Amino acid sequence: MVARHDQTTDPVLLDGLLQARRGTAFFARKLNELTDAELDGDSLLPGWTRRHVVAHVGYNARAVARLVEWAATGVETPMYPSVEIRHHEIDFGATLSPIALRNLFDHSAVHLNVEWRDLPADNWHHKVKTVQGRVVPAEETVWMRTREVWVHAVDLANGATFKDIPAPVVERLLMDITGAWHARGTDKDLVVKVTGQPSALVFGDTAADSPTVVSGSLAAIAQWATGRGTDGTTAERDGGPVTPAPPAPAWI
Repeated sequence: MVARHDQTTDPVLLDGLLQARRGTAFFARKLNELTDAELDGDSLLPGWTRRHVVAHVGYNARAVARLVEWAATGVETPMYPSVEIRHHEIDFGATLSPIALRNLFDHSAVHLNVEWRDLPADNWHHKVKTVQGRVVPAEETVWMRTREVWVHAVDLANGATFKDIPAPVVERLLMDITGAWHARGTDKDLVVKVTGQPSALVFGDTAADSPTVVSGSLAAIAQWATGRGTDGTTAERDGGPVTPAPPAPAWI
């Protein structure tokens, strides 16, 4: 039997697919380390158990697959009928039996991977619409999924940290977050500095006269910027410390 491979030959896209698949494998590993009883425990997301996180990641794969199908067929297939239905779907998924919840993750991940693999090279440029209403090329679905699996693996509160996420993924994540802040104007008087890098990474309101400057390693800043804790970060304003560090603006 002849092995089937991705139809795209774009090296950038193939690298993105590799990061998404590695993230999926990492999430699967952290999920499989949990006992069925531990699925009932709290996640890092307020109001969500680990069950909610797994259900969300599973249904997200199905939703992203619908966008890839849209790019393949030209038939509009939205991610979700509505935001309300999306929320209801996650709440329902959290009530599934442990084996059904695990199967949801496994099967939806395989389905999405097959849709990506079989998408003709030219169709990756076809436009689709995200749940937020953004019109993007189908290749954007790879980053959408990459972000979900890596970050939510941390949210399982099972030992994973932002240090486990590949640096290129974290850097792009920070660009997304700080870009969203800038677009909304919520980064006023806020500067973010990533330390310990070969070249400086600075985001935010760099023209401010007296900004609050939040500094930390790439992993620490990503954790802070996503609203998942301030460990490893410091903050100062006008040369003096700010304690505790201010919460990051909302990014979603």
